[in-house]
Amino acid sequence: MFVYLDNSATTRQYDEVTRKMKEAMDDFYGNPSALHSLGLASEKKIRAARQNLASALGAKEEEIVFTSGGTESDNMALYGIAQAKKREGKKIITSKVEHPAVLEACKVLEKEGFDVTYIGVDDQCRLDTTQLRAAIDDQTTLISIMAVNNETGTIMPIEEIGRLKGRAVFHTDAVQGFGKVNLKNTRADLISVSAHKIHGPKGIGALYVKKGVNLPAFIVGGGQERHMRSGTENVPGIIGFGAACQIAMSDIDGRMEKMAAARNYLLAGICDQISDIRVNSPEDGAASVLNISFLGTRGEVLLHTLEQDQIFVSTGSACSSNKKGGSHVLAAMGLSDKEIEGAIRFSFNEFNTTEEMDYVIDKVKTAVERFRRLGSFR
Repeated sequence: MFVYLDNSATTRQYDEVTRKMKEAMDDFYGNPSALHSLGLASEKKIRAARQNLASALGAKEEEIVFTSGGTESDNMALYGIAQAKKREGKKIITSKVEHPAVLEACKVLEKEGFDVTYIGVDDQCRLDTTQLRAAIDDQTTLISIMAVNNETGTIMPIEEIGRLKGRAVFHTDAVQGFGKVNLKNTRADLISVSAHKIHGPKGIGALYVKKGVNLPAFIVGGGQERHMRSGTENVPGIIGFGAACQIAMSDIDGRMEKMAAARNYLLAGICDQISDIRVNSPEDGAASVLNISFLGTRGEVLLHTLEQDQIFVSTGSACSSNKKGGSHVLAAMGLSDKEIEGAIRFSFNEFNTTEEMDYVIDKVKTAVERFRRLGSFR
């Protein structure tokens, strides 16, 4: 049996998305900026995709800017607002559990003289809103807090943050939340999303920029994307993103119910059959993620053992896997080194079944028991 449980890293494209992208490459190859009919046909397809994203976010069409993905969207938001607002104040607030696309950008901004405050979380990765309230002052010009944590699935209180932000611009990295939680009426000024987390193509994302927010151009040139992100548009990618968005949003509640069924079934089975574990995801987290520490094991070894049985999981964020050390998210939650070392992230899509979960429970149990048995002889 083949079981893919690394959907927080990336998803398999919907077949309909692949079909529409091929059609785009075959038939809609005109430059969208060209004035002839081929160019106008491409531009029309881009507009339809932009409308799909705007509808999903409760936004206006002109508030959607296409990018190369979530990382660019995050960088565009942070660098742009920091520079645009630096005369008003140089304080930025984020959390200790953000994606590297935000944390690394903040490190760069610190070197440029900005004051960055990192808000802590509790042992279920819930944001310390008391600490956040205390941190917001008249020098705060930017707040960046993710919508859903990519390692634990914890849903952050972005609507509350939107009410607390004061005069600061509020950005949320919603790459893991898009298509999984409601992002309408969040009060966020900037929202980052990415196609490959919702069964769309890699290399295409978007940034919602609320009307009235002054965001400088991130890439200059021909003036595409309202002069904010120049460069000839990735037409097949944008069309694929629009198609994936339309499919994902057509029955978002049904998709979440299917993910929750698989997640809860797997969690119950693991809790019933495997001892000495720590569940790192909160009960009220997103249905798409389940993070568990198997004490007395090493997550990386379990990952490769499960891979031999055609089960694909992760030990944390794919964008952090090439860095030394354990998960910064689990560390911020207060987990011990051993708890971090034994952590596995299972992440779901609407196609996962309880039959697959029975197979996963059996193979995880075997792998954990084998590692613990062999480890006792070291």
